[in-house]
Amino acid sequence: MSRLILRVLLAALGMPLFAIAQTPAPAPATQPPAAIAPAKLAWMNLEAAVFSCDEGKREFVEVQKFVDSKNAELESLRKEAESLRNQLNVQGSKLTDEARLDLEGQVDAKDTNLQRFQQDTQKEIDNRRMRATNYIGKRLLPVIEKVAREKGLTAVFYFTSSRDAWVDPALNVTEDVVKAYNQTYPVTASKAPATAAPAKP
Repeated sequence: MSRLILRVLLAALGMPLFAIAQTPAPAPATQPPAAIAPAKLAWMNLEAAVFSCDEGKREFVEVQKFVDSKNAELESLRKEAESLRNQLNVQGSKLTDEARLDLEGQVDAKDTNLQRFQQDTQKEIDNRRMRATNYIGKRLLPVIEKVAREKGLTAVFYFTSSRDAWVDPALNVTEDVVKAYNQTYPVTASKAPATAAPAKP
């Protein structure tokens, strides 16, 4: 009986040792990942860059000339329409029914033409502004990248009022980008044709 107990005890004592012996050796500790260098960020005002670079000034001077010419045409059309309305108000009661209807038709036609002119002109103005903005905006991208690499920047963000409550002026690279753009694309260089097709969205 005592030999049986002894055998059971030896077997029980041996099991943990056997289990430990079967456990694989712990893997060597892995090397910690290399530390990531802190990001160096900057911001720029895209609209200011487009309008203040030399090429942007030239492009939008041309747009403004178009706007001024169309405003002059619009004013002339308004005067013509106003003249017809005054004529109708003053002479309407003295005209024959046929003459009054003819004058009323002229007034309606002038008003319709005036409205269409305003709508068409506004579309053309918007298209010209968009073409100029897209033209310069596309040419800005490699310039921004060049400035970022020279300054060792990780990223350059556009100012967004809904996101950026305040940005340290020292992180604003707009002037640097404009200067680099003027050097890369001097105003004597070829410009985008005024009749270029609008950029696709």
